[in-house]
Amino acid sequence: MTVKVTGKYIPGNSIIHRLDPRAGFFGFLFLTAAVIMTDSIPGYLLMTAFVAAIVYISGLSINTVLSTLRRLLLFFIVIFVMNALFYTSENPIWHFLIFSLSMEGLAQGGNVVSRVILIIVLSNVFTMTTMPIGIMHAIETMIKPLKFAGLPVEEIAVILAIAVQFIPTILEESDMIRKAQTARGARFESKKLHERALALIPMLLPIFLAAFRKADELSLAMEARGYRGAKHRTALKQQNMNRNSYAALLICASVLTAEIFL
Repeated sequence: MTVKVTGKYIPGNSIIHRLDPRAGFFGFLFLTAAVIMTDSIPGYLLMTAFVAAIVYISGLSINTVLSTLRRLLLFFIVIFVMNALFYTSENPIWHFLIFSLSMEGLAQGGNVVSRVILIIVLSNVFTMTTMPIGIMHAIETMIKPLKFAGLPVEEIAVILAIAVQFIPTILEESDMIRKAQTARGARFESKKLHERALALIPMLLPIFLAAFRKADELSLAMEARGYRGAKHRTALKQQNMNRNSYAALLICASVLTAEIFL
């Protein structure tokens, strides 16, 4: 069975796939800011509905977009509990030493978890509907003003784009290594926390070796294709902002404005 790795580009012909990468990138930034600004029930309802609409329009399956959330379940529980127990409140429900449970703390924990979930879903949709070369051009456009400060903008854009695309690759390698370790008796599903932690230790070295091997293969492939730095590189296809791209940016900016007032 093929493993669906979150974050990898999935070819498609949806409106979101056809957007200019720069529109998708800055739209993602607008919506991320909107999620961070959200702090009310109407605001969360608006953002949830809008994110659900984006997932539907993109043509991506729900399981693929949400696969990351299942792997991060323990992380969500930890950040919820941390916010719930360490939030300072004048009327705590329960208090013991440095721990303090209150309705405000529970609300804060829910806020943080909800924001992280929405941002992860948005990032998944963006990376799954935008080609790596498009992400690189979008990042380059965003950091272009740094060129006046003497920074190598093109090289930085290439590094960041490769780093973004390496995340799903490493996740795929980790999943394969985990299955191999499980077949050899590793107890990743054990109910005992220390056993699960000990089972993770043998995974670290193979994951690092896989990452270095992938990096070496990528560098050889880039050399074989004549890559000699991004400074004088030209694009095979020129990206042009079309009407749909401008409309998408306007809609995302409108959602951000609505969240500010909500």
